[in-house]
Amino acid sequence: MTTTAITGIGVAAPNGLGTEDFWSATLRGESGIGTVSRFDVSGYPSRLGGELPGFDPADHLPSRLIPQTDRMTQIALAASDWALADARLEPDAYQSTEMGVTTAGAFGGFEYGQRELDQLWTAGPEHVSVYMSFAWFYAVNTGQISIRHGLRGPAGVVVGDQAGGLDAVAQARRNIRKGARLIVSGGVDSSFCPYGWVSRISGRGLSTGDDPDTAYVPFDTRAQGHVPGEGGAILVIEEAGAARARGARVYGEIAGYGATFDAAARHGGEPGLRRAVETALADAAVDPSDIRVVFADGAGTLREDRVEAEAIEAVFGPGAVPVTAPKTMTGRMSSGGAPADLACALLAIRDGLIPPTINVRTPAAASLDLVLDAPRPWQPGAALVIARGRGGFNSAMVLRPPGRGAVAAVRGPGATRRRTPAPADH
Repeated sequence: MTTTAITGIGVAAPNGLGTEDFWSATLRGESGIGTVSRFDVSGYPSRLGGELPGFDPADHLPSRLIPQTDRMTQIALAASDWALADARLEPDAYQSTEMGVTTAGAFGGFEYGQRELDQLWTAGPEHVSVYMSFAWFYAVNTGQISIRHGLRGPAGVVVGDQAGGLDAVAQARRNIRKGARLIVSGGVDSSFCPYGWVSRISGRGLSTGDDPDTAYVPFDTRAQGHVPGEGGAILVIEEAGAARARGARVYGEIAGYGATFDAAARHGGEPGLRRAVETALADAAVDPSDIRVVFADGAGTLREDRVEAEAIEAVFGPGAVPVTAPKTMTGRMSSGGAPADLACALLAIRDGLIPPTINVRTPAAASLDLVLDAPRPWQPGAALVIARGRGGFNSAMVLRPPGRGAVAAVRGPGATRRRTPAPADH
């Protein structure tokens, strides 16, 4: 079976722009959550969010692209630039038709759409930008990344809210197994405008708290909802043999994936999260005891957190595996949240540190071994990332350290490369 390796990471998150800034802030437990500043939120019941710190698209993109693109696409393009630079891909490494893009989207270009609708109603249709025809579309990130980098191979977009980020990476793995050599994948979302904010509030999952330290506390008895964040992560995924052949640095490999969907409550179906986790473990050909850390979804409501805690306990046993939710520092970034968790898992493998969950003071689930407040050293092994989307989507993905012959990722310029003993390929 073809093995897929992750060779590049680009992260844009509320607590850090760029992978290393994000990771350093995450290990320090620094939050990017605060009162939203991009528009007046004083009249809304929810006022906190995770905004990117000082992101100016003019610093990252050609001026001609800026009027054509929504903020989410501008962030996605910057993150894809960082990921491909991190992968150190030579221009002639692969044919353009061997490389593609699969991203996840949840909202689309809400901010762009609101601005052009304002133009329509206040100035008339002749003042609506021609770029509105595609800038609002949730698939536009895939198209713009493909155009910017000349990636003419398989392309697609997956919509599944928070779970969609894992689903997109899984689709990238499928395309690699079908013969592609490299896929740029992940997810980025941003909808910090009145139109997007009202859409989020209508979902009834947002916290109404005004204290950034208590508004979003998954697995805590005080949980009252989540805080939205903007941003996400873009990853470079390659066929492992091809990556080794070009001497690529490998962060880790995608070992397994599973996805399920919850039946509506009126049909009496059990939540499908446990089945998604078990499917991912089976796909990776690993036992529950082989998983060394779980990156939890962390919905931030008592009911949803209880469902997740029960699924983790059912699969692994009470307190049997460390569990963390670093998104407590960023808010839930919709389609960007799970790819950011994948990035965290890969960096945890690289550095031997599990990032913490912050602000949880009164854990609601005694069965969970939560990593709280400070990083926890670990012997890197297989990591499980869980994601759920509004409406019943459940996804789970297993990552493992670099396999046979791969050059493992190491931190810092000039660091000595090391080789990691390989588990069997699946």
